[in-house]
Amino acid sequence: MIFVRDKGRMCNNILQFAHVYAWAKEHGRKAVSMRFAYKYQYFHICHTPWHNFLTYAAVKYAAKAGLLPVAGFHNVEGNPEAQQLLESRRNLVVEGWEVRYYDLFLKYRKDIVSLFAFDNCVMDKVRSMMSGKRRGRISLGLHVRRGDYKTWHNGQYYYSDEQYAAVVKKFAQQHPDETIDVFVCGNDPKLASMANAINDESANVVVSEGTPAEDLCMLSECDYIMGAPSTFSLVASMYNDRPLYWIMSPDDDISFDKFENLFRKII
Repeated sequence: MIFVRDKGRMCNNILQFAHVYAWAKEHGRKAVSMRFAYKYQYFHICHTPWHNFLTYAAVKYAAKAGLLPVAGFHNVEGNPEAQQLLESRRNLVVEGWEVRYYDLFLKYRKDIVSLFAFDNCVMDKVRSMMSGKRRGRISLGLHVRRGDYKTWHNGQYYYSDEQYAAVVKKFAQQHPDETIDVFVCGNDPKLASMANAINDESANVVVSEGTPAEDLCMLSECDYIMGAPSTFSLVASMYNDRPLYWIMSPDDDISFDKFENLFRKII
């Protein structure tokens, strides 16, 4: 059994585990996420065998006591020792953000999406919130990332309401004959101000007040997704293969891309 652990936020954990899961499936192995055994209880994987707090506690103790070997994928330039340990030991812990099996990830992408299918309570709440989304309109999911982004990469991707609004207006200008439903979410408790900032007659703005899983689900249901570069918007695009635009600079032209390309370019 491969037990996968790491720190970080929800979507980092999804991507890290998914890479290991894909490798394990390709080699006839089983993988368990220690993170989703006790935290982020919004997904199908959380209700599958071995995903419970007892497993989490037992594996954590076994690894700390040296009863389970730990393969650490921490080097962006390669992790040969960790890979050798993964291939040679049937039972072990895998940790580290730099575990990558891109081709296998895409091969088993449908299985990964099924594992991380949202619980019914999440889907029901999101569908209720998005009930105003009308057929024939374009829906745009806008992910506003603030919080830690004020210092991450020296604040390069920490954008104001006005900067996000300017990008939304550029998008609206690309669809001059359409009414756009803009669904906004993010980690800023003052997101309600985005509705006033956008202030575009061609855009109907809805600001989410949901959990991280509800926000992720909402973004995944939109026709287009945009936001500062983040694994959150990246994972949202994975579910239904939605076009994603990472705002590297608010002054850039808008250019959407697919998950299968962008997940190889995580900053």
